[in-house]
Amino acid sequence: MSTANVEHFERLRGSVRVPGDKSTSHRALMVSALAEGESTIRGLSPGLDVAATAQIMEQLGATRSVRDDVVTIVGPSGGLHASDDALDCGNSGTTMRLVSGVVSALPGEHRLIGDASLSQRPMDRVAEPLTLMGARIEGQGPRLSAPLRVVGTDVLRGIAYDVPMASAQVKSAILFAALAANSPTTVVEHVRTRPTTEEMFSRAGVSVVSIESGDGRSVTIQPGRPLARNWLVPGDPSQAAFFAVLGCIHPDADIEVLDIDNARERVGYLGVLQRMGATMTLQTRDAMTTLTVRSSQLAATEVHAREIPSVDEVPVLVVAAAAAEGLSSFRDVGELRVKESDRFEGSLALATKLGCRAWSEGDDLFVEGLGSATRFSSFEVDAGLDHRMVMASAVAGCAGEGCSIGAADTVASSYPNFFDDLERLA
Repeated sequence: MSTANVEHFERLRGSVRVPGDKSTSHRALMVSALAEGESTIRGLSPGLDVAATAQIMEQLGATRSVRDDVVTIVGPSGGLHASDDALDCGNSGTTMRLVSGVVSALPGEHRLIGDASLSQRPMDRVAEPLTLMGARIEGQGPRLSAPLRVVGTDVLRGIAYDVPMASAQVKSAILFAALAANSPTTVVEHVRTRPTTEEMFSRAGVSVVSIESGDGRSVTIQPGRPLARNWLVPGDPSQAAFFAVLGCIHPDADIEVLDIDNARERVGYLGVLQRMGATMTLQTRDAMTTLTVRSSQLAATEVHAREIPSVDEVPVLVVAAAAAEGLSSFRDVGELRVKESDRFEGSLALATKLGCRAWSEGDDLFVEGLGSATRFSSFEVDAGLDHRMVMASAVAGCAGEGCSIGAADTVASSYPNFFDDLERLA
């Protein structure tokens, strides 16, 4: 694992085009592999997580070719089939959970493995509904961590399932399995999560009915094979969050982030930053938004998990809170504990390293800001196998007095050129 030394940059100017959205990239590969015939994907994420999904789709019988920025996927006429080899999901929880849904509908035995970080993450949350549908899933320990053994069947049952936590991955695992079920499947979520899967299914000819109710949503799909399509992947809004916060907290910054996905469930962090006083403009065209952010004086706020259902942007928002004036609170963010690392404790530790007073009460996290990133202390951190903790730390170091980040090369799982793009802004 490499160490990255991040220096304070005096001035940040320019445009950034973040990688293609990971959520869309994973699903575009899976939907294309399940369809019969040739699909194309432009703007696919170059990260290792998405590469793991692409490799697994090939192992299951799809063919893949790459020319310039276009990835071509051909789904076999007879459908996907079990692989003799283990399906290596690397560091990607999205891959393991969604692939569990895909292979639940493929007769035979499937072995899903991952790296040390992924092998600690709970998979019981997808195993429960997939078992109700007729698959058999075995894992390690009470939370069914990887390696997983999935025994698929071609006689899956349609179910109605209430997702107990806000998780687009759990919803999507069920919906992928439901394509091959013997009757309609309904997934009820009490906090709306990213609708990427159901929107892509609809575009690929699958019958989808989505009904919103209060903060939640129910999604019902009819079984059916997706149609081959051409996909354009927008920029990843979760990656854009790091540059949005950097532009706000750096003392001399003017940063433009080009063409990101603007689905409301994906950009809740922009509302948080605007509430904190961010100087920000948004230009929207079709389903994409270009974001311009400038140096701002931020004020503390209260953030609820329902604003950011995946809680993926919380670590970098903690950095924003550290630069703000006053006491910020992050409510019901316990889901941070079961990400690539324990991001709950990691975020607390990062705020403390910057010089803030930070503490937790149950699933709530509190940060007393310093009023300016110029007051951040220089620091050292080991990010382990967590790409988002690498990038959040780099944002803090770049805006503050610099930092040293251990295991920084894990950023390649989602954003291989992150440090290059950071350097270009300087």
